Amino acid sequence: MPLETAVQEHFERSFGLYGDLVEAIGEAVLSSRLADLPSNTIGAQLWCVIGGRESYSRAIKAGQWSGFSCSLDDPGSAVKVKDALARSAAVAREASESIASANDLQSGLIIDLLEHEAAHQGQLIRYLYGLRLSIPASWKSRYALD
Repeated sequence: MPLETAVQEHFERSFGLYGDLVEAIGEAVLSSRLADLPSNTIGAQLWCVIGGRESYSRAIKAGQWSGFSCSLDDPGSAVKVKDALARSAAVAREASESIASANDLQSGLIIDLLEHEAAHQGQLIRYLYGLRLSIPASWKSRYALD
């Protein structure tokens, strides 16, 4: 399988996982934190995922890091989170499609974006368990969760 195809498949799987998560948890859960532990909210975790997609994509296109920012202005709104996840997936998809002609820096940024997606999935699994939330089937399958 060509590298470009593998990268695209990994992005699509990640985008699907986040979409499934937001559908499963509902708006009230977006403001949840892990009890008695230093943590931000689930919505803030998703804000960082969205900002990562936007920021890394901008850097991939520019060929250099240009700082982190996120267009999501309300991580407590399920509608806004869903919309921003879809928009940021499209932006990341477009940026990652350039991998065939990417230089070393751009290729590294594409890999960094995939790592960022996966790191937040690991963090969100802790939230799902810690808050005793229902785990979406796609997450159970991907990460062999109970």
